[in-house]
Amino acid sequence: MNKRDLSGLALVATTLVLCGCATGSRRTAGDPLEPMNRAVYSFNDKLDTYVARPVATAYEKVTPTPVQTAVRNFFSNLGDIGNFANDLLQLKATDATEDVMRFAFNSTLGIGGLIDWATPAGLPKHHQDFGLTLAHYGVPVGPYLVVPLFGPSSVRDVSDIAVGGLLNPFGAAPVAVQASVAGTRFVSKRADLLGASDLLSQAAIDQYSFVRDVYLQRRRELSSKPADANVLPDYSGTASQ
Repeated sequence: MNKRDLSGLALVATTLVLCGCATGSRRTAGDPLEPMNRAVYSFNDKLDTYVARPVATAYEKVTPTPVQTAVRNFFSNLGDIGNFANDLLQLKATDATEDVMRFAFNSTLGIGGLIDWATPAGLPKHHQDFGLTLAHYGVPVGPYLVVPLFGPSSVRDVSDIAVGGLLNPFGAAPVAVQASVAGTRFVSKRADLLGASDLLSQAAIDQYSFVRDVYLQRRRELSSKPADANVLPDYSGTASQ
């Protein structure tokens, strides 16, 4: 287990310890850790305001759109590794097969994932994580949890931070390489959310409550989706197009 994996596990452990220490009177159903969560949310918000958002704005302005798309495709392709692992754990044969085909297709013909050929070829993109795998086996979402740097999560879903580190293909790379990859991925994702954060600032009276409610609702919706049929996909229609 490398330093990134250990740091991920340490973060999860620290967060869970803080859960037991959170006190205060401001609590909402589904959010018994609200006092602590609001403090962490405030910290994350300040970090975003003074660091992440300016860097993402500069990235969006100076980076050509085709390059931004290539970076986005690259990390989306890497994400199919985690999608495959979680679909396999959930015994979703169809989705797992599509994940493997997407990764193989884009990693070869797509020059390491810089170009997404799989989507127009008819291979759908799935979005899975270890939290949804636990949900598949009946683990409830649990109390809402705001994680330092990572943002909205839950006691169940925070496990994906550690598991995601184990599935990171750059896990064995030098620390400098890991930091560069992680930083580039973060800036790219933050740049994609610039418009959404503007709308949030204008529309939400209590941003913390709004983000919490949307997150929990979305996770419950994803957790309640029925499992796909355990059959291999039929691409005969796609091949004839």
